[in-house]
Amino acid sequence: MRSVIPLVLLGLGSMITALDFTIVYVALPEIGRALGFSSHDLQWVVSAYAVPFGGFLLLGGRLSDLLGRRRMFVLGMLLYGAASLLGGLAGTPGLLVGARAVQGLGGAVLMPATLSLVVTMFEEGRARNRAMTVWAVCGASGMSVGALLGGVLTGAFGWPAVFFVNVPLAALAVAAAFGVLAPDGARRAGGFDLPGALTGTAGVTGLVFAISRGAEWGWGSTGVLVPLLAAVALLAAFVRIEARSRSPLLPLRLLANRHTSAAAAAILVYGMTLQCVPYFLTLHFQDVLGYDAMQSGLAFLGPTLGITAGNLLGERLIPRLGLRGTLLLSVLVGVAGTGLLALSLSADGTYLGLLAGAVGFGLGAGLSFTTMFILAATGVAGHEQGAVSGLSSTVLQAGSGVGLAVLVAVADPVADPGAGGAAAMVEGLRGAFLTAAGIALLGLLAGAAIPRRTPAALTGRSGTSGG
Repeated sequence: MRSVIPLVLLGLGSMITALDFTIVYVALPEIGRALGFSSHDLQWVVSAYAVPFGGFLLLGGRLSDLLGRRRMFVLGMLLYGAASLLGGLAGTPGLLVGARAVQGLGGAVLMPATLSLVVTMFEEGRARNRAMTVWAVCGASGMSVGALLGGVLTGAFGWPAVFFVNVPLAALAVAAAFGVLAPDGARRAGGFDLPGALTGTAGVTGLVFAISRGAEWGWGSTGVLVPLLAAVALLAAFVRIEARSRSPLLPLRLLANRHTSAAAAAILVYGMTLQCVPYFLTLHFQDVLGYDAMQSGLAFLGPTLGITAGNLLGERLIPRLGLRGTLLLSVLVGVAGTGLLALSLSADGTYLGLLAGAVGFGLGAGLSFTTMFILAATGVAGHEQGAVSGLSSTVLQAGSGVGLAVLVAVADPVADPGAGGAAAMVEGLRGAFLTAAGIALLGLLAGAAIPRRTPAALTGRSGTSGG
């Protein structure tokens, strides 16, 4: 029981960060009308959160190692809650975009702190696997609850409610943190890698910005090409600095751990593919099937149940199949489910016709998610788990940005539903799903790179084959 209550709190942290990815989407039309956003500028309500969130994850993860995980959990919650309050009170587009940026910064501090707390509170093996499963299930439920809650709150109370709902949750989490999370103790000795922090954060931020705007502005436009080239140069400098730094932001030796490097590759592929599927499912629900915001949220219960089942199944399969076997299986299930989902699309179809593919996709996604993040933390010392959490989260966000840009380009008819009606939209969505399934097969290469021997801690035995 002593470990259950802190885990519930950390699950709440996972749910809050996941919640915001979907709760704002359904309120965007009303936000645009109420605050006077142009159709071109409304996307900044999303991008203003995504850019600092993706850009500061590495720094947030390392600060958890250096300054203390409870301290950063509390700081992240405070930033998140304060920014949510400001967002709900915003009366102009500029104030709302600014509040969303601070909210993204809070998420970048909160997510790696939450993940590294889960990893370090529980010993490597069954206890950690179970804790990571709870963390993953809370995140998965947050995505669907966000879609449903966004529709309910916007319809009943107006768009500010999608921001105000975070305030009591954040306040509760901050108060609970001091009561149920162990104190951090003294800050770790050692210098802070300021050059690495500046180049790494600026490089990732520039990369996320360029990716998020590439599909809309054009990949050859000055507004995309300049930050993209600057990001590449900054990230090259970051790698060079990290190789020489005595206190690196991201110790490159972590990538010599085959579990961590294989996990990073798997997470990148996952972010480019399965992570993007819900975006296109939303388009199908609303623009093809004609669902409103609340119906769309309810429709996500199907894939969410699949994701939850996959999360729970991962905990049971890892001791039997090993990390390698479980990840390989998860890729195959996710690819099969996404492929079936693509083949089930129809302009005059029904939700029941999509359900098998949607649940199959969710099962593979949930199984992958739990396994990948357990894999990333395997064999890493406790004082570096924050860095690994930041790395894993950054790779996931970067992969999602790249994948969404590619898949949106594939689903080009979706951008102009009037050009060919529902049939054209279905063909575009089908192409996006099939492309995602094809790219997801690259996850098999990442799985094959995992050591065949599972660490004994994961099974409680002297060692077992992971293949």
